[in-house]
Parts: sequence; structure tokens; C-alpha cells
Amino acid sequence: MEQMTVQIVTPEGVRYDHHASFLLCRTIEGELGIYPGHTSLIAPLDIAEIKVRRVDDQNHVDWIAVNGGIIEVVDNMISVVSDAAERERDIDVSRAERAKLRAERELQEAEAAHAGDQARRARVALQRALNRIHVSSR
Repeated sequence: MEQMTVQIVTPEGVRYDHHASFLLCRTIEGELGIYPGHTSLIAPLDIAEIKVRRVDDQNHVDWIAVNGGIIEVVDNMISVVSDAAERERDIDVSRAERAKLRAERELQEAEAAHAGDQARRARVALQRALNRIHVSSR
């Protein structure tokens, strides 16, 4: 069976490293599905989840929340570089819920004050928190 190696790296180091038969991610252009033998590419990732079907257990799927980044595919090696990445089992849901509430409050305050930059940062923080909450429920 053909396989790919998937490695997700953050500033803290390697967060994920497994062999896979399929990967699904969301780039800023849309969803991207990757099978072994995929053509080489580099693409910017959106704040979203990555789905990895592992080779060692075809019935098992790993879900990883990433805060954007870059994906590179070369010769069945998939490398993701992101500022943050968490597997579903490692997400602290209560912390993510608190981050969501904080971001919603900051967004309201920024919009009331017509602070565009502050509102954009709050929207990104809210998107990250919602992504972590979504992935944790997988």
C-alpha cells in the first residue's frame, strides 16, 4: 500500500508525525485532499482542521486543529508549518471555551469603538477558539 509521511511542525517542535493514506486540509483557496503520489505543491493554510487517515489503522482518523500556516507536498512527504497545532485529544476544551468568550467580548468592544485592527485580531482569535472547540468534539 502506498503511503505518505505527514509531519506537522510548530515553534515548539514536531506536533504530529505519522504515515497516512489520505489527508484533507483547507487552504485559503479551498479544501485540498491529498493521496499518495500527489503532485508537488506549496499552499497557505486557513485556520481550520486537518484530517489524517493513518496507514496503521484505516478506521482511525486523526484530527488536528491548526492556526493557518503552510503545507508542502513533495514525493509523498507532507510538511505543515504552523504557529500552533493540537490533536483533538490534546485540546483543553475549557481553555478554548474561555478563549472564545474572551474573543467575543473583545470583538464587541472593538466594533463599538470602531477599532478596525482590534476587531480583526478579535475575529482571528475567535476563529482559532472555534476551530479548537470543533476539533475537540471529533
